[in-house]
Amino acid sequence: MYSLSDFDFDLPASLIAQLPLPERSASRLLHVDGDVLIDRQFIDVVSQLSAGDVLVFNDTRVLKARFFGIKNTGGKVEVLVERVLFNQPGQHSVLAQVRASKSPQPGSRIRLADAFDVEVGEREGEFYTLHFPGDVFDLLETHGRLPLPPYIEHTADAFDETRYQTVYSQVPGAVAAPTAGLHFDEELLEQCRIKGLQFAYVTLHVGAGTFQPVRHENLAEHDMHSEWYSVPDATVTAVQAARAAGRAVVAVGTTSLRALESASRSGSLQAGSDHTRLFITPGYTFKTVTRLITNFHLPKSTLLMLVSAFAGYAQIRAAYQHAIAEKYRFFSYGDAMLLTNTQNA
Repeated sequence: MYSLSDFDFDLPASLIAQLPLPERSASRLLHVDGDVLIDRQFIDVVSQLSAGDVLVFNDTRVLKARFFGIKNTGGKVEVLVERVLFNQPGQHSVLAQVRASKSPQPGSRIRLADAFDVEVGEREGEFYTLHFPGDVFDLLETHGRLPLPPYIEHTADAFDETRYQTVYSQVPGAVAAPTAGLHFDEELLEQCRIKGLQFAYVTLHVGAGTFQPVRHENLAEHDMHSEWYSVPDATVTAVQAARAAGRAVVAVGTTSLRALESASRSGSLQAGSDHTRLFITPGYTFKTVTRLITNFHLPKSTLLMLVSAFAGYAQIRAAYQHAIAEKYRFFSYGDAMLLTNTQNA
């Protein structure tokens, strides 16, 4: 029904947010209510939700996953850890993107951050298996750099290391932040509690593939990237209670939505952990999520397709045109939208 060019749009470079606002909750919020577009502030999200609604947050934590290094042949490399495979005694391995003038060979070694060596293992598609000499998370935290998105032009500094994490992040494993959650600070979370909103959590480790544009005009030819997620029993219980009471299930971010919908493939939400390649395009039937808080997404991206499926293709096109005209700030450090699933409208 739709092709890749249906999800393209022109965005002035000046609207790509390069820095976060001084206060997390100071962002703007575009409320898409059917065909009505309402300009709000992000703190207004509390007034637009009802007591008993459940907010589902992604508690993943961004790794310091970027390294610069040197191959044993002397060539320079850049490494971006995509996923930790093993981190236990005797097994410390990751999947990583490796940029180099010549591809490293299995068995060769790369010195990272002038601090430690990793051994190159077998290649898996676009990624390389790298074997670390010790605890992966310790080495990443000590020697790695925060991997900001490719459209942010400055190198990550101490401010980014705080602001490119959600205040509720707990489980290390992502290489990109679940950016809708960046708007919540402790004060706003407390206002949500006072309102009677319920909190629940999922974990989805966001991969670098989230920034990759779709390259096939025929969307059916797109090979969706894989991401690991986990949905605990407590979240299933909270979601079921909200739905039984006729309350909204509000995904904070597309990553929370993908975790919930991936865990609902049987028709109802099930607890557990798995890898997902769920590719949501218009025509998808949402099984669990009824409302969505999300940032503005890249042209031709799978996330733009997801929100178009959720809130309606025409509604999202109109919302993005409005946001550009009103100079909303776009992408990871930008402003947000509040959407309702049109299938439940």
